[in-house]
Amino acid sequence: MPMPQEFYIRAATENEARGPFNAEQLISLAENGQITAATLFYDATTEQWVEFGTNPELMALVLPEKKKLRLGTKEVKTLNEQTESTPPISVDEMLAAAEGLTDATKGKQSLAIAQGHAAKLGLWAALLTLLLSAVALCAPSLDKLTGLDVLGLIQHEPLALLGVVDLGLALLLALGAVSFYPFLRFRAMLGLGLVGFVLWTGGQTLPLAALTFGSVGLFFCTICLSYLGVGLSALAGVGGMAGLAWFVLNS
Repeated sequence: MPMPQEFYIRAATENEARGPFNAEQLISLAENGQITAATLFYDATTEQWVEFGTNPELMALVLPEKKKLRLGTKEVKTLNEQTESTPPISVDEMLAAAEGLTDATKGKQSLAIAQGHAAKLGLWAALLTLLLSAVALCAPSLDKLTGLDVLGLIQHEPLALLGVVDLGLALLLALGAVSFYPFLRFRAMLGLGLVGFVLWTGGQTLPLAALTFGSVGLFFCTICLSYLGVGLSALAGVGGMAGLAWFVLNS
């Protein structure tokens, strides 16, 4: 029996029909959930309202049976299953592996963790460099500093004030205030320029070299994120400022 070209439909609880719809429109309605197997359509041959589910041809067109997906029965092995040769992995062991602290992960430390450790070493190296710089700059003016002779310092020994700034910056670093790093880099270059000019005009070559190493090391301690870079920067910064303080205290 040929399938009609137009269809009128309604729900079993409705009195008014909807339509006419063609086959494509019926498919679209079914996809939107507006037609089910219990929906009625008008059968012109019998002049009766019948359910879609009673007409296999319409059901195959409008509500085709979907193929059910079946999962295979393959065995899935867990990575944390205890066997005779491999014990289960604990949370502590997973954390240690992430930090490169186990025998299997040594040398494979997370880059972010390694950079964090290197940055922390750079912070303490910069702090120690600032303290040594403060000693070198404040030692010749200790009497004026203890006497709070600010005017005398400004007129005759202004570099001691830079040493006081270094003490303040060292305190901030001790508190973990790394947001001052840009100012710290400015301080390193400013100190190299001002103190370097004083040492150069006085013909003090070795103290000038020590100051240069110390200032450059301080600058790069705030930038480097690798152990090698921080190590070299710390060596230059601490070593240079220690040498400058030694020259000042023994002059």
